Parts: sequence; structure tokens; C-alpha cells
Amino acid sequence: MNKIILILLSNYYSYSNEISLKESHYFLFLNIKDSANLYFKKALLYDNKNKHDLALKNYLLAKKKYINTNNLDSVAECNFQIFTLLSSTQNITINSKEYFDEFENYIKKVEDTLNMIKLYKQYATKFLKKNQNIKASNYFKKILLLSKLSKNREIEANTYSNLGLLYTNYKIDSASYFFDRALKTYNKNLTTEIFSTHLNYGNFYQKKGDLKKAIEEFKIAEGIKPKRYSLNLRRILYLKLANCYKEISNFKQAYFYFDKYNILRDSLKNKEQNIAISEIKEKYDNEILKAKNQKIEAKRKQNLNLLIISVLFIVAGSFIYILSLKNSKRKRKLAEQEKEIEQQKNLRLLKEQEISTINAIIDGQEKERLRIAEDLHDNIGSVLSTLKLHFENLKLNRNKKHFNQEELYEKTEKLIDETYLKVRKIAHAKNSGVIAHHGLLVAVKNMADKISSADNIKIEVTEFGLDKRIENNMEITIFRIIQELITNVIKHANATNVFINISLFDNSLNVIVEDNGKGFEKKILTSKNSMGLSSIKKRVKHLNGTLQIDSFINKGTTIIIDIPA
Repeated sequence: MNKIILILLSNYYSYSNEISLKESHYFLFLNIKDSANLYFKKALLYDNKNKHDLALKNYLLAKKKYINTNNLDSVAECNFQIFTLLSSTQNITINSKEYFDEFENYIKKVEDTLNMIKLYKQYATKFLKKNQNIKASNYFKKILLLSKLSKNREIEANTYSNLGLLYTNYKIDSASYFFDRALKTYNKNLTTEIFSTHLNYGNFYQKKGDLKKAIEEFKIAEGIKPKRYSLNLRRILYLKLANCYKEISNFKQAYFYFDKYNILRDSLKNKEQNIAISEIKEKYDNEILKAKNQKIEAKRKQNLNLLIISVLFIVAGSFIYILSLKNSKRKRKLAEQEKEIEQQKNLRLLKEQEISTINAIIDGQEKERLRIAEDLHDNIGSVLSTLKLHFENLKLNRNKKHFNQEELYEKTEKLIDETYLKVRKIAHAKNSGVIAHHGLLVAVKNMADKISSADNIKIEVTEFGLDKRIENNMEITIFRIIQELITNVIKHANATNVFINISLFDNSLNVIVEDNGKGFEKKILTSKNSMGLSSIKKRVKHLNGTLQIDSFINKGTTIIIDIPA
């Protein structure tokens, strides 16, 4: 796997487990009563110093002590550290799977958020190694959701960076969005993570062939002092810069950074890199020598007559070239304008089709409500009117001797039975829709499939923890909130991708709707033209929930809704 990927993935939980040499001596000489903690700290020390045999020995001793004291959380942590050590060490015959399985089974029982993030990180790493990018992306998105729920911006930023790196390999147009989100979210003190993100951002532009942008990102990284892995990160950076300058034939800078890379390189010499450095140095020396010879030759052949002829020729050629260039630019501009007009027509048509789809859904709902109202008026209303007449008749004639009260009672009872059956029929018809039969998730997916079929906007729906149904009226209200949010995206955002996540976690229903559209400024939320958000706010408030809106101009909008379930 790429070294840069490994550096980023390790940052998820390395902060709590790192221990400096000075701190290690402090722990060793303290009078620590808990021997299990002592073994665990010693294992971390040996692990950081790459003494893996001693680290494994102390991890196993710590695990045994924790089992004896029934400290299951610490047993799980030992299993995770042992698995990480064994899976990252080459030429070792011990099977690491059993330790991961123990860790996984325990975490699934306790459902601790930070440990779930560790677990999903391992799943993502496994699929990355197998080049199963879509599965890896899904687990990174689950990590992103958990980081937002736990309000851990450090893990959130790190996950954005990993998604950017992942999409560089198979979905390159989306990578820059995640790198930008990572850089906006990181705390300024996390110099190692910011350095790594700029390094990977430069790698993204290098793969796209935009070497100028790649060098800009690498130069930003060069100005940052990472707190961890400094030498290794700078070694990678100098090699990247050298290769970029080599590709643009700036051999002077290429040789300069290859030289810096060579100084930081470890004791194992890389023969191919040495050959490349020698070739670049030779090309650089040859270019200097060639430039000197051309300068001498130009001075020797130079004379006044040739200079005058050359100037006249250049002026005439330049005039013709300028006229030709202007004409070409004019034609190209006209062609581009025509193409843009055609694209706008197609986009407008597609958007109208999408809005028509949503309007059809809403019209269907309104027709259903109208049908229920007509049923109540035509059927139930007439029967209730008859019942009222019967009761008035009973009231007026109850004292008359020749009045047949039994017959009137039987008719009234039949009318009551008839009313009950009609009400039951209407209620059954009302609850026979998609939401009542299949639930909120199926209804949202059906809506997403209908809108995505137009090929102008793609809606992705994911879920977490929806193993059971929630109350029917709440499902209907949430469906209409999501429906109105998607309508706003189509009408106003000019987005191409929408991500909907519905999660049920710790008795809280969480809905995230995220698009890659043009975004908007926060002052729009207080204006009269607030894109229907006031209606959504009222519905969320009615459910005792909270609404959070996060939008960046030209970067998209994220809306997070939390509702107690």
C-alpha cells in the first residue's frame, strides 16, 4: 500500500497510544500497583521503538492480567494492538485474525463509538488492500457519520483526507472536494495531518497531470513542520518535487530536490533512484553547456543585414499570426457560446423533468387527501346526518304509545355498524401506502431511484441501525422533510450528487442530506426567500428535534437533523 495512505490511516487513534522516550522512563520508575497497565505501557514503548518481539510479549502479559481482573475494555484494546502489530510486521507466522475477531465481537456488543471507528477503519483498510474502493468508501462514510455524531472534528477531518486519497485512485473528480473539507476542518496544531493532506493533494494533481498545481501543494507542505514522522514525510515530499520538476524539464530544481531526498534517505541505497539522479544531473550539465555554445555561435554569426531581414520577417509573420489567432479565438468563442447555450437548455429540461417527478409525487399525495375528504363528506357525512334524524325522532316520540321504538333502534344500530365499517375502510386505504407497508427507508430509496433515473443528478441513500420500524406518523413527517430538501437541491443548488444518510443510534434518529452544489451564504437563512427551510424547521421543531445547516459557496451544503426516536 502507498506509504502516504498508511500515514493517514494511522492517525485515527495514534495520539492516545504514543509515548515518548522521556515518558516511558517516567512510567517505568513510578510505583504502579496495576501491573497490567505497566505491561501495556512497556508494550507501547517497545512498539514505537520497532522492537516488535518485546512489544508482543508485553501485550500478551497485559492481556492475561486484564482477563484476570475482568477488565474487558482493556482486553479488547490489547487484542486490537496485537492485531495491528502482527498485520504490519513482515515475515511473521502468527495468525493475527483471531485477535481481530475477538476485538470485533466485543465491540459489536458494547457499541462504543470510538471503538466502532477503529473497527470500521480496519474494514476500510482491508478493502483498500484488495482495491475494492467502493466498499472502502462506504466504511469511510460510516466513520465520517460517527465522527459527526460524536463531534470529533479531528477524526472527521482525517476521514475527509482519506476519502480524497481514495477517490484519487478511482473517482478523481471528487477527490479535491474532500481534500478541501479536510483542510478547513483540521485544527492548526495538527501539523503532521495538514502536511500529509497537502502531500496527498499534490499527489492528486500529479496524477491528473496538472504539475503546476501539484508543485504548489508540495511547496505548501514544505513550509509546514510536522510533529511526527518528519524525516520520512519530508523524504517523500522531496522525491515528489524532484519527479515533478523532472517532468517539466526543470532539471536544476529536480537535481536540487533529488539531492535533498538523497540526504534524508535511509541506509538502504536505492540503485534506480541513484541512476535517475545521475541522469538528471547529466541532462542539467548538458543543457548549461548547450546554452553556452548557442550563445557563442549566435554572437559569431550575427551581422546587421541578417538582423534587419530577421526583424522584418518576424514583424510580418507576427502580424499574420496575430490576425489568424484573433480569427481563431473568435470562432472558438462562438462555438463555446453555442455549446454552453445548448448545455443550459439540456440542464433546464432535465431539471424540469426532475421537478415534474417530485410534483407528481406531491400531486398524488394531495389527490389521496382529497379522496379521503370526499369519502368522509359523501359517505360518513350522510350516514351521520341520518343517525341524527333517528335520534331526534326517538326524542320527539318516546312518550307516544303507538310509536314503534324497537324498529327505529334496529335501524339506528345498523347505521352505526355501517359507519364503523366505512371509517375502517377509509383508515385501511390511508395506511396502505409505501411508508405504511415498507417503512421510511424504502420510501426514500424509491424517491431517490425515480429522481436519479433522469441522469442529471445522482442520489445515494445509506442507512445505519434501522433494524426496526419507528412510529408511522414520524416516518411520514421525516419522509416529507427529506422530500422537500431534495426539491430545494434540484431547484436551487445545481448539484450533481446528493448523499442521504438515515441512522438510528442511541435512541436518536439522525438524517444527513449533503450535496456538492453551489452552496449559499448564512444570511439567506434569515431572509424571506429561504428556499422553504422555514417549513422544514417547523416540522423538525414539532418532532422536538434540532436542525444544523453547514454551507460553503461553490462547495456544497450539509444539513443534519437529529430527532429523538
